[in-house]
Amino acid sequence: MARRRESTQVPGWAIAALVGGTAATLIAAAGAVVTALVSRAVVIPSAPEDDVEILHYDQAQGTVTLSVTNDSILPGVYSLRFSADAGHARVGEVRSVADGAVVRPVLGVDYGDLATARKGRISGWYYTHPRELGVPVDEVEVITSVGPAPAWFVPAPEGVGRKWVIQTHGRGVRRGETIRAIPVFREHGYSSLHISYRNDGEAPPSADGRYALGDTEWQDLDAAIAYAVEHGAEDIVLMGWSMGGAISLQAMGRAEHRDRIRGIVLDSPAIDWQDILRFHGKARHVPELVGDAAFATLSHGWGGVATGQSEPLDLERLDFVGRAAEVTLPLLVMHSDDDDYVPVSGSRRLAEARPDAVTYVPFQIAGHTKLWNYDRDRWNTAISTWLTAKGL
Repeated sequence: MARRRESTQVPGWAIAALVGGTAATLIAAAGAVVTALVSRAVVIPSAPEDDVEILHYDQAQGTVTLSVTNDSILPGVYSLRFSADAGHARVGEVRSVADGAVVRPVLGVDYGDLATARKGRISGWYYTHPRELGVPVDEVEVITSVGPAPAWFVPAPEGVGRKWVIQTHGRGVRRGETIRAIPVFREHGYSSLHISYRNDGEAPPSADGRYALGDTEWQDLDAAIAYAVEHGAEDIVLMGWSMGGAISLQAMGRAEHRDRIRGIVLDSPAIDWQDILRFHGKARHVPELVGDAAFATLSHGWGGVATGQSEPLDLERLDFVGRAAEVTLPLLVMHSDDDDYVPVSGSRRLAEARPDAVTYVPFQIAGHTKLWNYDRDRWNTAISTWLTAKGL
């Protein structure tokens, strides 16, 4: 999906300081620029980049040859999103790996010209619309404080009932990420509501056009919960993917109808944003002092000059390891040990702090939000077993 990219060029005032200042001024100005860029990268919506080369598409054989990356050689079934999201295909299990190339079967091309594509990325976002599962689906709108947000509603097999699951996708993707969960919840009699939220490219943007890492987006989930209650929901399960996990955890204690929420399922969740941001800073060799300065910039009102945020982030409120005592609902947490986007440490520490509330199901190799793709049976069984055990 195409998104507006904002300039990351060094501002003129910084260049002037660097050219005309003393060494101390130069160092301070450079540090300020880096801090501003790091802070802005956290809150500015951007599309994932195509990071795998498409070397050959053999339409007659039904295979595609890709460059070898950590994602392109993962076992399982995946989306191949290509040409900057102009195309979408589905690929199956690895056929062969040799000489820096991996061959996978093409299970279908939903749109776009794979024959002329040169770059793409492997995604866990396998389906593009719920109708691909052969289920009834309605296009609905949830009225949020920033405007009407599109959503999909899939009724339970016996029709709309009291049990609803509300699915909240992660950062940089859209509600299609959550379609994979429809079958297992339908087996347990749930209607499914798959929502969009501010700044995701489908719902209206916020006034500042910035992510708040769950600290404002929860309001759109709150509106979706109210929508469900208005349409007969009495027992609601929330499911959050990646940043959608942070959004769901915020709704647990802040939603108007939080008394209707019976439990939360989390896939690769953002539990502690400071932990996540330090992880990314270390991976990109960002000095610790710059990282700390970025935290201060994000969490104080004066930082809005650099980030464009209308309100600072409350990073402590977004830390559910620190707030583990405030978990009031049963949680199912599924996370892969090798997640290189949202480190597993937050999920582990929350599970250790609250073994009475958290059912923790670890995965290996699967990466970020690709648990279903890597081991569909284990993923479905984890959800089904948890729903049954909790009487949901």
